[in-house]
Amino acid sequence: MVHNDGMNQFDHKLSASLLGTGIYSVSEASRLTGVSSSRIRRWLSGHHAGGKHYDRLWKSQIQIGEETFLGFRDLTEARVAAAFISAGLPAQKIRRAIEIAREKYGIDRPLSTNSFRTDGKTVFLVLAAETGEGVVDVLGDQFVFKKIIEPSFKGLVFDNNGIPVRWNIAPYIVIDPNYSFGQPMDAETMVPTQVLARAAIAEGSEEAAAKAYDVPLRSVRRSVAFEQRLAA
Repeated sequence: MVHNDGMNQFDHKLSASLLGTGIYSVSEASRLTGVSSSRIRRWLSGHHAGGKHYDRLWKSQIQIGEETFLGFRDLTEARVAAAFISAGLPAQKIRRAIEIAREKYGIDRPLSTNSFRTDGKTVFLVLAAETGEGVVDVLGDQFVFKKIIEPSFKGLVFDNNGIPVRWNIAPYIVIDPNYSFGQPMDAETMVPTQVLARAAIAEGSEEAAAKAYDVPLRSVRRSVAFEQRLAA
C-alpha cells in the first residue's frame, strides 16, 4: 500500500508481480529512512553538478516508466548509503567500493548485504572465517581485524545468504516486503500502522479503532505513536 504518488500508478496485475519486493515511492522511502527525497533521486537516477555528470549509485529494483520507485533492498541501501556518508565517506568512494565488490567479489548489491561495513574512511567487505573476523578492505584489498561500526544495520534481519528480509524499524513495528507491499506494520497484528492510525482519526478515538479492527488497544496506540514520529 503506497500513497497516491505510488500505488495508484500500478495496475493490480503488476502489483501482484511485485509481492515480496516491497514498493515505495521516493517520498515514502524518505519518510521511512530519513534520507531526503532529492538525495534518493540522485542516488537512483544520477545527477549533474559542477558541469559534470554523476552516474547513479545503484539500479533500483523496480523499473516502471520514468517514475522512480524503490524496493525493500533499495530502502535498505539508501539507509546504509546515508549512514556511510554521515560517517565521512564521499559518494564517489562508495560508488567505487560498490564497483569493486561487484567486479571482484561477485556481489551485485553490496549495500544491502550484511557483509558491508565502514569505519568512516574506507569500506570493508566482511568475509566468513573459521576463527576471528576476517575483513577485506575493498578499496585497498588488505586484510584487517578491527571492530566495525554497524549502526546502519540496526534492526535489520538477514537470511542465510546475508540478504535483508525484515526491518524492525521500531519496537513492535516491522517492515517485511512479503506483507502489505512492505509498509510498516504492527508486529502483533500485522496490520499496517497507517491503517490503524488513520482508523483512530476516522473512528474518533484509539479505543473505537481497536474495536472496529478487532485488535488490541496497544496495537493502535503504538501505531499512532509511530506514525506521529515519522510525521515529525
